[in-house]
Amino acid sequence: MGLSSLTVSNNRKHIIVVFIGLVFILKIALISCANQESQIYTVHLGGRQHDDPKLVTDSHHDILGSLLGSKEASRESMIYSYRHGFSGFSAKLTSSQARELSEHPDVVHVTRSKNMKLTTTRVSDYLGLTSTAPTGLVHETDMGSDAIIGIIDSGIWPESKSFNDNGLGPIPPRWKGQCVSGEGFNASMCNKKLIGATYYSKGITQKYNGAFNAAEKDEVISPLDKVGHGTHCASTAAGSFVQNANFLGLGQGTARGSAPRARVASYKVCWNNEQCFTPDILKAIDHAIRDGVDVLSLSLGSEIPLDFEVDRSDFAIAAFHAVLKGIPVVCAGGNGGPETQTISNVAPWIITVAATTMDREFFTPITLGNNVTVLGQEGLYIGKEVGFADLLYLDDVTKADLEAGKATGKILFTFLTERFTEEIAVFAKSKGVVGIIVATKPTDLIEAGTADIASARVDYEIGMDILLYLQTTTFPKAKISPTKTFVGRPSATKIARFSSRGPNSISPAILKPDIAAPGVGILAAVPSGTGYEFMSGTSMATPVVTGLVALLKQKRPNWSPAAIRSALVTTAFQTDPSGEPIAAEGSPRKLADPFDYGGGLVNPGKAANPGLVYDMGHDEYVHYLCSAGYENISISKLLGENYTCPSQIPSMLDVNLPSITIPYLSEEITISRTVTNVGPVGSVYKAVIEPPLGINLQVSPKTLEFGPNIHKITFTVKVSTTHRVNTDYLFGSLTWTDDGAHNVRIPLSVRTRVLNFKI
Repeated sequence: MGLSSLTVSNNRKHIIVVFIGLVFILKIALISCANQESQIYTVHLGGRQHDDPKLVTDSHHDILGSLLGSKEASRESMIYSYRHGFSGFSAKLTSSQARELSEHPDVVHVTRSKNMKLTTTRVSDYLGLTSTAPTGLVHETDMGSDAIIGIIDSGIWPESKSFNDNGLGPIPPRWKGQCVSGEGFNASMCNKKLIGATYYSKGITQKYNGAFNAAEKDEVISPLDKVGHGTHCASTAAGSFVQNANFLGLGQGTARGSAPRARVASYKVCWNNEQCFTPDILKAIDHAIRDGVDVLSLSLGSEIPLDFEVDRSDFAIAAFHAVLKGIPVVCAGGNGGPETQTISNVAPWIITVAATTMDREFFTPITLGNNVTVLGQEGLYIGKEVGFADLLYLDDVTKADLEAGKATGKILFTFLTERFTEEIAVFAKSKGVVGIIVATKPTDLIEAGTADIASARVDYEIGMDILLYLQTTTFPKAKISPTKTFVGRPSATKIARFSSRGPNSISPAILKPDIAAPGVGILAAVPSGTGYEFMSGTSMATPVVTGLVALLKQKRPNWSPAAIRSALVTTAFQTDPSGEPIAAEGSPRKLADPFDYGGGLVNPGKAANPGLVYDMGHDEYVHYLCSAGYENISISKLLGENYTCPSQIPSMLDVNLPSITIPYLSEEITISRTVTNVGPVGSVYKAVIEPPLGINLQVSPKTLEFGPNIHKITFTVKVSTTHRVNTDYLFGSLTWTDDGAHNVRIPLSVRTRVLNFKI
């Protein structure tokens, strides 16, 4: 780019300034107008003050009625009363009413409701979750038959074979949920597999002032899934065995979830067009806590800027109460990668999941006229073979040539700097083109074309090979063959390009994501004629982990959500199952680090027997809240009990996570962690340190001895830097090993800041 392209005339500057000023004034006017209108707000009241749900709701009407003048007005305004897992309500209020409520002594805080976004046959085998093995987590838990997984998503398609209840015993007696009839869905569709199906539409309906037209959005007001996302996630977590599952012949095999005999409870909060409204999400979590789920799975996420956990985030607060009641909450990390600081769902009580590829790929063979075959990636072509046909370079063809039919019967080749879209294929077909080859940026998405034309996508490197052939051949030709499935080597695991990355933008000392799992090209159930389709995203990786958490919860019922998270992190792979390093797709590609995958790729074969865990509970979460600077009154209301942070505010670096992340290291500091022995009595562990480059680490004690009466030991880590300049993050690890039977590894991430830019 030349300097001239960066130059702007004074006149143009003046016009731009005036235009921006007008836009700003208009925006202020619109905001002022909106502030006079009622919108949906969520009022958080923290822990419940009554065990009786009716009394909790009555207290909500007392608070709202005192503002609005009567309980009658309160009943008209209130949308939901959250009264099972935590206390709060959603209501239609003006901004001034919301501000007045926020001053009420019982209110933690008031937030305006917002939308959250929705963020698959080979996965279980790839991770070693083999159902036929005589030992292992799947076998030892009867494939999760006593576990109940709550899926908060876009609903469920009960007629899918993945939700058959063949061979399942009675529904666990602790289950208190229900199946609710609605349009296109009868409660009788539930069975011993799909044991719960409900929907929550009051929030989205009130957002549209009662005029939400479901039919216009190809939706139904019922638990029925019209989007496919919820069905896909549910079957990935807990789908029953379905033989010969495939998408138009691709990816054929036996479909099953991570916990194939676990029970599914579906809570529909997302509606077509990816509308997932927070009041509906909170009510679903509230009911799920009441219903008796063992784990909650939410493939939902927010965009930057993220909401602070206590002051702004409705979802994080609801998840907090679920976790305190022993229910792990597993969430998608988001699809904002490969840029840094894009990770979402970052509260330390949430298990946050990144997405990887696996050892199954789909390639579309492209054979050039010189008999050289290259492989198109990511796009799926499932039609008939096309070629050999003349190959045209789009830059050599004019619009008049296309209109004159000079591309008819030929294959078109082009470069795109933006993502390939179906409109390009539709346009090409309209001009008589029989095939299209596009060189574009990889996305790590596996997508089937909908246009009736042969298509293949390649990266720029392969695109240049095709261009060289095209420009050095008198009569270039090409053939496009249907996509084929490739399993096993040489395909190696990578962090998907789209998977959101750390560091955590709210609390950089809290490592996120926690763990990674396959999330690219996942074949799972959908409500369509094919029955199974490929989807990609951290949404797909999340239920893989959810199913594993359900198995761990059944195997280790006394473990806390934090202990389960620790077991996942400390036993994870840093190489793929074949032993190859895990790369992180991006610009440029690099070896994966903790901000890409947390502890690493989830390892089901080790997670049930980690040896040691870094546990957290009420006190540790309060430690975090105090260290994050939340006020005593807010923490007290959140907990439902009086609490005062210590006069010397604890360090966030000492939150008992299975990781150590130091964003600002200038002088020597000492960090503490506590480990709990969940292995054999009498175990002895020694520290093995892989320090980040230029970082000195001293662990004390260097040996941990767990006797009959010693279950927990606290150790310290002194950390100092040899760097004399500010650095980026550098990575290492700390592993406690008992001669190889257990290797309890946590990642280290340290950034030197001689001059600290943080205010």
